[in-house]
Amino acid sequence: MTYAPAISSIISPEYLSEFVKQKYNVDAATTCSIIKTGVNHTYLISEPNKKYVLRVYFLDWRTRNEIEEELQLLDYLKLHGVSVSIPIKDKNDTYIQSIDAFEGKRYGVLFSFAEGESIRNPSKEICYKLGKTMAKFHELTLNKSINRMDYNAKTLVHESYEAATKFFNKDSEEMQYYKRANAKLTSEFAKADTKALRSGTVHLDFWYENMKVKNASEITIFDFDNCGNGWLFLDISYTLMILFRNEPDKASFKAKQTSFYEGYESITTLSQEEKRLIPFGGLAIWLHYNGIHIKRFNDFANPFLSEEFLKYWIHTVKQWMAFNNLEI
Repeated sequence: MTYAPAISSIISPEYLSEFVKQKYNVDAATTCSIIKTGVNHTYLISEPNKKYVLRVYFLDWRTRNEIEEELQLLDYLKLHGVSVSIPIKDKNDTYIQSIDAFEGKRYGVLFSFAEGESIRNPSKEICYKLGKTMAKFHELTLNKSINRMDYNAKTLVHESYEAATKFFNKDSEEMQYYKRANAKLTSEFAKADTKALRSGTVHLDFWYENMKVKNASEITIFDFDNCGNGWLFLDISYTLMILFRNEPDKASFKAKQTSFYEGYESITTLSQEEKRLIPFGGLAIWLHYNGIHIKRFNDFANPFLSEEFLKYWIHTVKQWMAFNNLEI
């Protein structure tokens, strides 16, 4: 029988439960359930007394080499005391699994389970701890590079804007803002004082859904799917912008921002040039992720990506820039 080709399939949790039991040293009573289907598909693997997370990468989303680079980074961070969700080796001492899905070969990796809770609107104390955690990560990745994407004005914003022009009405108010933002960020990044900017490996997706907080102080970071190379302030930018978006009381946000900076600078110093560019970094990453929405419209963003969504997306980043007294 001939089957129609698929863009993406959701692999059965029952199948993956048996797959994990065959590949890993886990209990015979191990079960599998879906946590989230998104850019990748994430499953909860449950033994009677232990949990893991299985990530099944979307077809052709990351090459095997890119995944290997991500996993090597995680092992390096764990070895040097940063609390991250780490990859688990199978019975053959291998991290990456090949899964013959309906649409083609997909890769899977089993990770340790991050204990705690995701806190959308954290306290000042947690923000301080988050600042320290990020600074430790940056100390370890300073001046290091991995074989992943280089994040700059072109890859963050210009490519996103070009994709948006093919998807949205170019004459809309939001797309005109997008156009101005592309030009402004290109200019600001080009004239930046690079001697005052630290570079290295970045996570690029430091937000509450990618970290768990335990006992109000222990923070575990996970989901390094977007890690790459760039200015380290980019990680700070995105974290602060998400904190800003989720905190309706902007006076409270200022206090949390100060607490975050205090935690960060208890480990390492931020230059004035880095602080100056942090609002622009938030703008750049926010627009970059809209580019991913467009790129993955058929299988991920289809339920929500629309002209109305773009209005929300641009309105959010406009508020962020206005808060920082910057106009695009």
